[in-house]
Amino acid sequence: MKILAPDVPFDLDFPSLLPDAGASFAPGGTDVVATYVMNDPIPEEHTDAEVLITWSNPPKVLADAARRLTGLRWVQTLSAGPDVALRSGFGADVVISSGQSLHDDTVAEHTLALILASVRRIDASLAAQRDHHWAKEIAFAQADPVTGREYTLDGARVTIWGFGSIALRLAPLLTALGAQVTGVASRAGERAGYPVVGPDGLDALLAETDLLISLLPAGPATHHILGERLLGLLPPTARFVNVGRGATVDEVALADALRSGRLSGAALDVMETEPLPEDSPLWDVPNLILTPHVAGGRPRGAARFLAEQLTAWRRGTPVRNVTPR
Repeated sequence: MKILAPDVPFDLDFPSLLPDAGASFAPGGTDVVATYVMNDPIPEEHTDAEVLITWSNPPKVLADAARRLTGLRWVQTLSAGPDVALRSGFGADVVISSGQSLHDDTVAEHTLALILASVRRIDASLAAQRDHHWAKEIAFAQADPVTGREYTLDGARVTIWGFGSIALRLAPLLTALGAQVTGVASRAGERAGYPVVGPDGLDALLAETDLLISLLPAGPATHHILGERLLGLLPPTARFVNVGRGATVDEVALADALRSGRLSGAALDVMETEPLPEDSPLWDVPNLILTPHVAGGRPRGAARFLAEQLTAWRRGTPVRNVTPR
């Protein structure tokens, strides 16, 4: 079996972690691991690969691989979301699995940073710093009994839409700061002690939300799902943070809500078009914090994860994080 691994700047020395590494990956063994340049088309000598490991491959490279790697059986992406691989045209018989769990810690940390930056108006302080302005008005606003509670997470009603492994890492951090966390998922219930509502309870929940966090994946069902109607259900004092996928947000509707004051603030780590074009109106939207899709940074524990996945694949047992197609 030929396995293609990308040339990434982090450890992918997974053979040494396999329980049966000697049989699987030693020279002359049954498997061959070949490295390919992530941003370039797969070389012709590797088009016979059965397994393709991806990271942040350009969409055109994966689309090319889908056309030319006719013997491919499995695509394992190290990204938390497999949306690029899903859009690349791989055959229905090709298994696609994600790197869910590899980014839980870093995405949770970055999300918390965006939340606190927005709630504590760090963006306004940085703008004032650039202008050499001592922004005492921020302190006055925090002291105002009418708006004071908008500057803290203590007692804030937080909704996390997409209550998976990242949410389960993030929710306790928010709880520790005094927030009241509720999840939204395809099925209502309780997860790790947190109440979770289903789609039929979303509208009522948004109307009572102080902070909405989106961890939604991209797909036909979620395209622009956060648009004028749902954003309009949030109270005007609410804030919105997106660390899921940019295509889930109607950016025009979000910008309009921020400019008009129908939404107090937002922070985005993901945008529908990346890199964000220099002429995008998002750069100048008030009360909006932008970071360049850096929440995940790099997969943590990728070597061990791949070792376990490849061992399961070779033994014919189920691999993790398979995406329904």
